[in-house]
Amino acid sequence: MNYSFLDFLTLVGALGMFLYGMKTMSEGLQKVAGNRLRNILSAMTTNRFTGVLTGLLITAVIQSSSATTVMVVSFVNAGLLNLAQAIGVIMGANVGTTVTAWLISLFGFTVDISSFSLPLIAVGLPMLFSRKSSWKSLGEFIMGFALLFLGLYYLKISVPDLQSHPEALSFIRNYTSMGYGSVLLFLLLGTVLTVIVQSSSATVAITLIMCTQGWIPFEMAAAMVLGENIGTTVTANLAALSANASAKRAAIAHLMFNVFGVCWCVIFFYPFSHLISQIITQFGPGDPHELGRFLGTLDPQTVELITSGQPLTDAHAVALQKQLLSLQVSVSYGLSLFHSMFNICNTCIMIWFVKLYVRICSAIIPAPAETENDFQLKYISTGILSTSELSLMQARKEIAVYGDRVTRMFGMVKTLLYEENEENFLQLFNRINKYEEISDRMDVEIANYLTRVLEGRLSAKGKENVRIMLRADSEIESIADACYNMARTVKRRNDAKSAFTAEQYRHIEYMFRLVNDALAHMNLILNKQHISQDDIAYTYNKENEINRYRDMLKSKSIEKIDGKEYKYSDTVYYMDMVAECEKLGDYVLNVVQAVGEIKRQ
Repeated sequence: MNYSFLDFLTLVGALGMFLYGMKTMSEGLQKVAGNRLRNILSAMTTNRFTGVLTGLLITAVIQSSSATTVMVVSFVNAGLLNLAQAIGVIMGANVGTTVTAWLISLFGFTVDISSFSLPLIAVGLPMLFSRKSSWKSLGEFIMGFALLFLGLYYLKISVPDLQSHPEALSFIRNYTSMGYGSVLLFLLLGTVLTVIVQSSSATVAITLIMCTQGWIPFEMAAAMVLGENIGTTVTANLAALSANASAKRAAIAHLMFNVFGVCWCVIFFYPFSHLISQIITQFGPGDPHELGRFLGTLDPQTVELITSGQPLTDAHAVALQKQLLSLQVSVSYGLSLFHSMFNICNTCIMIWFVKLYVRICSAIIPAPAETENDFQLKYISTGILSTSELSLMQARKEIAVYGDRVTRMFGMVKTLLYEENEENFLQLFNRINKYEEISDRMDVEIANYLTRVLEGRLSAKGKENVRIMLRADSEIESIADACYNMARTVKRRNDAKSAFTAEQYRHIEYMFRLVNDALAHMNLILNKQHISQDDIAYTYNKENEINRYRDMLKSKSIEKIDGKEYKYSDTVYYMDMVAECEKLGDYVLNVVQAVGEIKRQ
């Protein structure tokens, strides 16, 4: 068999085109309907059944169960879904991913859709240069769809011609007649192949081609399909490696669901596959086992002739080619039905054990014991990003946590101001210092995460949102700096044995109350889905009130110093505190303005 290294590279390139087409198509659709997908996923998970339906629909639309499960892990990580809701969506995603196999069966073998690929690229290419982001995303979807089937076409014609050279098939045939041993072996092969390729849809396509080329019998191809269901869970588990405990539980639940499903299916494997064969034989194009028997009756030269793709003139060869195509269709329909029926049956069985899954996953991944001084991002991770558009929500949730942390820091400053015990004072000051260090690290981690998201395939609106969030992140870090500066001012005052008058304390208390109100409202806005003009106006009014009070205290302090009521040395620390409060109010206003730009879109 003349199969060169260049032929092998062509095969790998065809697989790459298939995967890239699927990725581009999926991301294009998610950018067109990203917000709608998020809303659907958040709203339609009120119970396990709507969760299954939601997972099915979204996966059928974006054509990637891995993208859906990574999205679900992200949502659990962000606290938008609980574990029970996530398990329902994951179950539905497993059913939805079978749509790819049906697309290939319906179009990939019966219609030469690759002949439409180049015209589709011609349609999609101008859209990529459109100024309108929705048209650009639609162009990406069309281009991805075309590349997917173009890759599938090259995949089919790039596989080595093993049927014409049976000696090369001997090592496979030695392992196809060992009963359950063969089933387990090909199940493992399907798992490993999916882990390597990182796409169950691509592995299903490869399995379909292997079976329709006569490399392996129908049952072994079905066993590979089972293995692909296990292999596809790897992506979500990788995405959850650096996520929180809830996200890890969702990923483990995905693995358990598929592994338990494969276990029962392996026990009933031969009766189940026989049932699928009977359905396809009676209601479909024919018996999927006939392909192997048909190819076994032909000599290698005839097989090579009818599978070459060249125009045929001999009537007998044309008839054989039509018969081969018909049998290939029956095999592809059989595997697609097997894939769908397995996932549907598995979902129908496992949906009643969602609570048990939750208990098992919670026992496997216990909640970590955390202290408030531990630095750990809650909703975003430095590991694998979920889809770029969906990563923005996690970043927004993390920024809200950041805002809450600096608000707690401000509360410590208020306590520090009145602390008279020297030991307690130093402990609290060190705690504020620790919060400042954590704040700096949070600022860097969030900014790095958003920068990585910005490098992904984002819509114009998404890119603008990233820039706005980077601004909000920086302003929150400035709030933490202002809090730390106030703490240092209090420490310098104590070291200088200085003290405030009762009147100065009253003014600082009132200023603290204004700032605290502004911070509380900022956190409310950070956690709201939508904000109104009134929300923005409240912060503007509070900032104006802080500014007026600062101006009043500044002029009053000058009068008090002139009247010998305030000591100049004490007033320096006093006005430093007032000035930092005013700066903090400015930073709060900047955060609210930035968040308002996003949430009013």
